[in-house]
Amino acid sequence: MELVMPCVIGGVLLYGLVKKVQVFDVFTKGAKDGVRLLYTIAPTLIGLIVSVSMLKASGALTLLCEWLSPFCEKLGFPSELLPMSLLRPVSGGGSTALLNQVLRDYGPDSFLGRCASVIAGSTETTFYAITMYFGAVKIKKIRHTLVAALVADFVAAVVAVMTVRWLM
Repeated sequence: MELVMPCVIGGVLLYGLVKKVQVFDVFTKGAKDGVRLLYTIAPTLIGLIVSVSMLKASGALTLLCEWLSPFCEKLGFPSELLPMSLLRPVSGGGSTALLNQVLRDYGPDSFLGRCASVIAGSTETTFYAITMYFGAVKIKKIRHTLVAALVADFVAAVVAVMTVRWLM
C-alpha cells in the first residue's frame, strides 16, 4: 500500500520519457492552470464558507427546524433528522457532524441511525457542488439547477426514511 503513489509517479515519469514528453514543463503548466482555477473559484468558495458559518452561528437552522417539525411529523419524517437534512445541501462537514451526533445518541443500528446514514449517502452538498462546478466555468445562471438539486435532496431524504422503514 505504501508503494502505490511512488509507483504511480514513477510510471507517469517513465511513460513521459518513453513518449518523449517534457514532463516537468507539462507539470508546471498544469500547476499554473490549477492556480488560475483556484483564483477563479476562491471568491465564491469563501462566500459559501462565510454563509455556512453565519447560518450555524445565527441560530437560523434551529428556528427553521422548529418551524418545520410539525410538517415533518405529518409526513412521517423524524424531526431528529431535520437539522442534518437541512444542513446537508449547504455543508458536508456540518451534516457529517450532525450524522455523528445522531449515531452517538441513538446508535448506528437504530431506526434514526440507519435513516441518517442513508440520507448522508443519498444526498449531495448541493451548494458546494454548484459553487465549485459552475464557478469553475463561470456560469452565473443557476436557478433551474439549484431548484432541481434541492428537490432531489428533499426526495432523497424522504425516500431514505421510507426505505429504511420498509426494510426494518
